[in-house]
Amino acid sequence: MLFCFFMFAIHETSEGVTFAVRVHPRAKKNAITSELGDAIKLSLTSPPVEGRANDACIEFFAKLLKLPRSSVTIASGQTGRQKMIRVSGFSAEEVRKRIAGAATGSHS
Repeated sequence: MLFCFFMFAIHETSEGVTFAVRVHPRAKKNAITSELGDAIKLSLTSPPVEGRANDACIEFFAKLLKLPRSSVTIASGQTGRQKMIRVSGFSAEEVRKRIAGAATGSHS
């Protein structure tokens, strides 16, 4: 199943770019599964205990964007399923391009 992710909101700030993610913990695999409004729906195998789902979320986007973990942080939503992810080192356009490319299976 392929999804095209072009409508999720990305905001540029002085600290980097931010975008919303809705996390589904304890999933069968780590993957972007759809869009939910302005957010990306992210399935993670980790449970939502002791920060493991947060760590998995950061690791997922660091690998997807090919950035060090230190460049990806959770700006808000550390204790809930709705999170705001902050990425430093890329423009909003580059983040959108890389997420959309990974979601559709293209490798540029």
